[in-house]
Amino acid sequence: MPTALLWFRRDLRLGDHPALLAAVDAASPDGTVVPLFVFDDRLYGPSGDPRRRFLLDCLAELDTDTGGALVRRTGDPADVVPALVAELGAVSVHVTADAGPYGRRRDQAVERALGDVPLVRTGSPYAVAPGRLTKRDGTPFQVFTPFSRAWREHGSHAPAARPGSVPWQTGVRSDPAPEPPDLDGVELPPAGESAALDSWHRFRDERLLGYDEGRNLPGTNGTSRLSAYLKYGCIHPRTLLADLAAEEGQASVRRYTDELAWRDFYADVLWHRPDSARAYLKPELQRMGYDSGPGAEALVHAWETGRTGFPIVDAGMRQMLGEAYVHNRVRMIVASFLVKDLHQEWTLGARYFMQHLVDGDLASNQHGWQWVAGTGTDASPYYRVFNPITQGKKFDPDGTYVKRWVPELRDVDPAHVHEPWTAPGGLPAGYPERIVDHAHEREVSLDRYNRVRAT
Repeated sequence: MPTALLWFRRDLRLGDHPALLAAVDAASPDGTVVPLFVFDDRLYGPSGDPRRRFLLDCLAELDTDTGGALVRRTGDPADVVPALVAELGAVSVHVTADAGPYGRRRDQAVERALGDVPLVRTGSPYAVAPGRLTKRDGTPFQVFTPFSRAWREHGSHAPAARPGSVPWQTGVRSDPAPEPPDLDGVELPPAGESAALDSWHRFRDERLLGYDEGRNLPGTNGTSRLSAYLKYGCIHPRTLLADLAAEEGQASVRRYTDELAWRDFYADVLWHRPDSARAYLKPELQRMGYDSGPGAEALVHAWETGRTGFPIVDAGMRQMLGEAYVHNRVRMIVASFLVKDLHQEWTLGARYFMQHLVDGDLASNQHGWQWVAGTGTDASPYYRVFNPITQGKKFDPDGTYVKRWVPELRDVDPAHVHEPWTAPGGLPAGYPERIVDHAHEREVSLDRYNRVRAT
């Protein structure tokens, strides 16, 4: 009776899962499927506590959904997977292809270690697999708009059918799972496939039609909040696109699918430029001057803890500490503040985000930071500097978002909430003075940029 091993990674679900179907086929007609998750310290170790906890909660649901069959092992997958194959006499190992730099190297090492037992890659975590789309001359896309046109023309496969039954093999030994980290009050979304589907259906039915405008307003519940579920594959973007296919002409639907295209675009950039997870896509800006020393460190700490004196920045950073999540518009604002008001390298902020965000995704996070820093794929130049006051007034006009996360400002009139130093009586008790003069720091950034260009 053949045994097929299904190695879960960023595909923690049973619905719309092509690799699962391939494993069931390999075990047919009377074999079994063994589900596996490997705690690989190269990935689990650097993850922040929110991602670790969310992953553990997702695996707990996956174990229930597989009837208690999920096997957890700890170690280097190049050792763990072949050892389990030998232990079970498995005939094949099935995975969803990994597009990340480490994942590709890891899978090549596992494939070599497996010898004659095939590592079968079926499907991708993306609507269009990274590396699939290129320009007419065969080179990779470097700008989002032409990529998105090609992405829409290419389309995506229909969702894979959920198998009616799977012959899970139970009773295989598991290693103890890591101890769940204590998040000290951080509130994560419910984990797992069922929660992902529920979240998607609520957004689709209740808020999607207002997404075109609502997505930029952090004080409203205008986004899908699916990023953590997409990160861990609790739901596949193919499922979302299939649900929206008949409504693609609507502005909000088009805008939402644009966001899925951005996710695929950044994964494609990382596929072609794996060094861009750490290195500048525009290397000429590596010569930019940045601030250091105790004074700079104190300013960074104020940014990290939401004590900059700029309300929209502080609200965003406190939301991160409270929910392990930040609204996308606010991510751009706080990132611009770190890079261009505090003159810190984008890599510092990218690391901090990956430590504290439950949806921290290497491709989207790193390239989002490079976009803000002017070192990435976007055609807009470095001198795009977000003004935290005008951004707050435009996108949180009545201060709903700020007042939720900055309690010191809850009694401030909306007319002053983004400039509380102008309120009658001055700053409320407990709220800090501005740590920098934005207009001055903007000029400092532009001067440094111009000096880099001149050389």
